[in-house]
Amino acid sequence: MTRLLVIGAPAEELGQAARMAAARGARVIQAEGAAAGLARLRAEGADLVFCDLAHDVAWLVGCLAEERIACPVIACGRNVDAAAAVAAIRAGAKEFLPLPPDAELIAAMLAAVAGEAEAPVHRDAGMAALLARAGQLARSEASLLITGESGTGKEVMARHIHAASRRARGPFVALNCAALPETLLESELFGHERGAFSGAVAARKGKFEQAEGGTLLLDEIGEMDPRLQAKLLRVIQEREVDRLGGTHPVRVDVRLLAATNRDLAAEVRAGRFREDLYFRLNVVGLHIPPLRERPGDIPVLAAHFARRFADANGMPRRELSPQALALLALHPWPGNVRELENTLHRAVLLATGPAIDAAAIELTALPSAPRTVTVPGSDTPAMPPPPGAGVAALIGRRVEEVERDLILETLTHCLGNRTRAAEILGISIRTLRNKLHEYRAQGAPVPVAPGQQPFALAEPFTAASRYAAAAAR
Repeated sequence: MTRLLVIGAPAEELGQAARMAAARGARVIQAEGAAAGLARLRAEGADLVFCDLAHDVAWLVGCLAEERIACPVIACGRNVDAAAAVAAIRAGAKEFLPLPPDAELIAAMLAAVAGEAEAPVHRDAGMAALLARAGQLARSEASLLITGESGTGKEVMARHIHAASRRARGPFVALNCAALPETLLESELFGHERGAFSGAVAARKGKFEQAEGGTLLLDEIGEMDPRLQAKLLRVIQEREVDRLGGTHPVRVDVRLLAATNRDLAAEVRAGRFREDLYFRLNVVGLHIPPLRERPGDIPVLAAHFARRFADANGMPRRELSPQALALLALHPWPGNVRELENTLHRAVLLATGPAIDAAAIELTALPSAPRTVTVPGSDTPAMPPPPGAGVAALIGRRVEEVERDLILETLTHCLGNRTRAAEILGISIRTLRNKLHEYRAQGAPVPVAPGQQPFALAEPFTAASRYAAAAAR
C-alpha cells in the first residue's frame, strides 16, 4: 500500500485529490503545512508527497535533501499558478499535479511510486514454477532470500510476494544496501534520535519502523558491512531496533526479504558474511534465472515493455516485427530484464513505421567469439567486431588512465548498472563508487543507469511535464 502525505488544507480540490488516491488504495495522511509535513515524514515516513503550492515546496525539498529523506514531492496547484509550478519543479519537485485533479494522472503517479504491481511477466516454464513456489511462500512469515544476477527482477519478485501475502495492506519498503556508505546505512535502517550525529536535527524512524506491519526488502544484502550484519541479526532475533542515540529499543513487526546477486554461501566461506545471518535470511531461497536461460520470456517481456513505454510517452502502440523479435532472441542479455527494458524504451522512441522493426533495436556491443549471424528478413549479415590491438596499444599510457577507461567502458557496457559493473571488474561496489566519485571530480562523464537516482517520476507523466515546460517558456 502506497503511503501518501498530503500537505495543505483538506478542503476542495486538494482534498479531492486525496480521496482519489485513497480510492486507488493509497493510505493517506495529512498535514496542514510544510513544517508539519516534514515532522510527519520524520516520524512516519511516506512514499509520496502532494504539496499545495500555497506552501513552501522549495523549502520542503531542501530539507528532505539535507536530511537524506528520499521521498518524491509533487507540487499541486491550479493552472493559473504556472510560475509557482515552474519554480517548484526547478527547486526539486518531481512533478506538477494540476488542480482540479485528474484521477488517471493520480493513478499513474501512485503506480510509478509503487513499482511493478502485477505478477511478473513470463512465459518460460521454469519461471512459472518459480512463481508458483513464490506464491506458496508468500502467505508465510518466513524470511526469504532472493538471488539472481543484476537486472533479473529481484525487487519485482519481492513486490509480487508482498502483494500476495497477508501483509499486502501494510507498507512495502525497499532499501539498497549498496547505495549508501556504512554510516548512513545504519541510520537508514534503524533510525536515529535528535543529536545522535552531526546533521541529525530531528528524530527519524528507520526503514524497519517505516515498514511496520508490512514487508522490508534489503537489496544487495551481500554488500553490508560485517558490523551492521551483527546489528541486523539482533533485530531479526529480538524483533526490536535500537535507534542511533536512543535509550530504549523499539519493537517492530516486519517481514524481512533479502536480495543479492552474490553467492552468499561463498561469501560466508570467505569470511565476508556472517554464517548465522545467512541461515536466518535463507529460510527459503528463490533463485531467478538470467534472461538468457529463459528465452521464452523475451518476446512477452518485449511486448509488455513496448506497450508500457508507448503509453508513457503518448505514442501509438506498435507490435514488434518478426525481424526485431529474431534480433532480440539472438542477444545474450548480460544486463538481463533491465537491459531488455532499456532496449525497448529506445526502440519505442526510434520506431517510425507501423511496427517496431529491427532498425529500431539498438543493442549493446559485446565482446564475444567471432561469429556471423544473418537476421531473418535481412540480406545484410551482422559482422563480428574487429579484433583489438592487444596489449601493444596500451604502451605509453599510464596505469591510472587505463584503469579509468576500463572502469568507465565497463560501466557503459552495463548501461550504468554499478553492481553489474563491479561484478565484471571483480571489485567491490564501494571501491567502484569511490573510483567514480574521483572520476566525476576530474570532470569525466560517468554513465548512470536509468533507475540509479533515488526516484524519477518525470517519464510517466508527460502531460504534466509538457505543461510545466510550456509554462517555463
